Amino acid sequence: MSTVTYNKVKANDLELKDKVVAINRVVKTTKGGRAFSFSALVVVGDGNGVVGHGLGKAKEVQEAITKGIEDAKKNLIKVPILKGTIPHDQWCKDGAAKVMILPATPGTGVIAGGSMRAVLEAAGVHDVLAKSLGSANPHNVVKATFKALAMLREPVTIAKTRNLGLKKVFQG
Repeated sequence: MSTVTYNKVKANDLELKDKVVAINRVVKTTKGGRAFSFSALVVVGDGNGVVGHGLGKAKEVQEAITKGIEDAKKNLIKVPILKGTIPHDQWCKDGAAKVMILPATPGTGVIAGGSMRAVLEAAGVHDVLAKSLGSANPHNVVKATFKALAMLREPVTIAKTRNLGLKKVFQG
């Protein structure tokens, strides 16, 4: 299996919107009773091709969300978007989660499940068909979707590797 090269982006001057995908309450039973803590899975994006995901853990929900947002800002990538959709179809697997992302015609909208929808909308993809296969665990689905988006390639870079002229890429 090939390794994924991420197009990392810095969060310096970006207007990022955050979306909480999942909050998990963790209970640790101790001698003195139960100790509760929370983990929050958060997706951030600028709606224009930049997206990231992060996990925050804390004793309070709001603190876990804040830590998740900070972690997501450290893991930003650039996603190629072509006319409101993705340039080509992509299959990807992470853990037990498998995702399939297909480009769609304008006006289709984001047809995807909860965790995938959050990642795709944060990235700024407006028209896409997506299906989550296998595990429904939000952590693995978000990671698989993120990995699939990172594996997408621009049509211009594909044309350069194939030694095609740019006119051939954008015809039709």
